[in-house]
Amino acid sequence: MKDCRTGCIRMMENIWNDIGEGRHMVLSTSRSDGLVSSRMMSVVALDGHLYFQTFSSSRKHLQLKENPHVALCFGDTQIEGSAEQVGRPMEHDAFCNAFKRLYPSAFERYTALESERLYKVTITRVERWRYIDDRPFLEIADPTLGTYSLQEQEHIGRADA
Repeated sequence: MKDCRTGCIRMMENIWNDIGEGRHMVLSTSRSDGLVSSRMMSVVALDGHLYFQTFSSSRKHLQLKENPHVALCFGDTQIEGSAEQVGRPMEHDAFCNAFKRLYPSAFERYTALESERLYKVTITRVERWRYIDDRPFLEIADPTLGTYSLQEQEHIGRADA
């Protein structure tokens, strides 16, 4: 991967546009022994981070205490990062306002519960498939390093490969 801050910035702008204020994403977590689990989550985007809430007794919360590395995906976009517990959702006005607007029934049911915890994800890698002139490319960015690559995947979709 080469240092290409302009490509990284452009890709991240496109990703943030695709996410908007938030969206449903699949969140994958794992225990320290490597066992992985995934589930659909209601995610909010604020200030260059992704946020989600969960019960303090949930498997994902227990896994995150052991291993903060996470993966999220939507469409053809995969995101890797590190999740940090930042308190209870009701302690964070910007999160609550966005979550209530995006997911009103989940907000009413869960956000004020004493057992709810809020996590902030710092993105460390993003990759997605792009098709340029009907040719497949894998686009990869690391926003922490400012690196970017666009790699043609020549073997995919070819009968002679």
